[in-house]
Amino acid sequence: MKPAVRTGNHYITGDVACAEGAIAAGCRFFGAYPITPATEVAEHMAERLPDVGGTFIQMEDEIAAMASILGAAWTGVKTMTATSGPGFSLMMENLGLGVCTETPCVIVNVQRTGPSTGLPTQTGQGDMMQARWGSHGDYELIAIAPSSPQDCFYHTILAFNLSEKYRVPVLVMADEIVGHMSEKVVIPDAREITLVSRPRPKGRKDRFRLYQPGPDGVAPMPAIGEGYNVHVTGLTHDERGYPVMTPEAQEEMMTRLKGKIRNNLDDIIRTEEYRMEDADIVIVSYGISVRTGLTAVDEARRLGYKVGLFRLITVWPFPEERIHAIAARVKGLITVEINLGQVHYEVERCAHGQAATYLVGDAGGKIIHPDKVVSLIQEVFQP
Repeated sequence: MKPAVRTGNHYITGDVACAEGAIAAGCRFFGAYPITPATEVAEHMAERLPDVGGTFIQMEDEIAAMASILGAAWTGVKTMTATSGPGFSLMMENLGLGVCTETPCVIVNVQRTGPSTGLPTQTGQGDMMQARWGSHGDYELIAIAPSSPQDCFYHTILAFNLSEKYRVPVLVMADEIVGHMSEKVVIPDAREITLVSRPRPKGRKDRFRLYQPGPDGVAPMPAIGEGYNVHVTGLTHDERGYPVMTPEAQEEMMTRLKGKIRNNLDDIIRTEEYRMEDADIVIVSYGISVRTGLTAVDEARRLGYKVGLFRLITVWPFPEERIHAIAARVKGLITVEINLGQVHYEVERCAHGQAATYLVGDAGGKIIHPDKVVSLIQEVFQP
């Protein structure tokens, strides 16, 4: 067995960093179907997992890939898949199954330009609303957006920790540029990495209820074969996991599914701020577009504008209260994203008319140049 954590300084891509982060987090099952620009995640997992006692399976398609990581998670292991574009669409039904059955797992989406086949080898951020609402029904999940290979390492670990803690699928919403760029990635000693594992049942097995929530709203999760009564279904179910076809059971189940996320927002949501102390114009961004925003902030400051950056690390659940508070004290909010307005509309909603909102978007295929953001600032605002 080789070490799971490759401590040291590495020059690797974001895709490889995602794979290394997953293995460091304890991922020992990976099921996927290759697709550009996420294939390198699968390739690296195929190479590394056998060395650490894990299992890699190339499935026949992305529907099966998503199903495989759900099933494997119920054997007690941490699981992950990686995909992009049309593959992400194929995973949506089973993503909903993962939410309904409260199955911890991680899905890496290295976004490319769509719709349909689109520009398979070029970047985009057009899957952000699909990440939130792509499966049918009402539900909550968690989505994280890395902006560098170093982020890909740490944010994949974060994704596993949140998934295990809250028994929910977590999405790592990378993009082609972040996935394919090579940068220095520092991997710490294994002892410096904090890992979280799913809550485990205690007490008498004959009295165990599979979905009876604990104090934080999350039910303990056994592995199949340990002697607990485990019944897993996508039908509306009660605390035992048995189907109950009534509106009352639906309300009880949905209250639990949504509550464990909505009641723990302070623990889940992560953001960063840059030069925000005196800012009266704020750029809101995530993923690779954060780099556009950082350069635009510095250039606009050089021109005399008080501009800051609010970075979304956790995109879903959305930091509604923080956006609302920022909007109350600034002149304008500018969303920078490689789509034609997705997260922008969330910013607009949460600003609630307190500040003007603007979009600097792009149809996809390239990073947004900072000059485009600075030009909007010069056009709309006074220094």
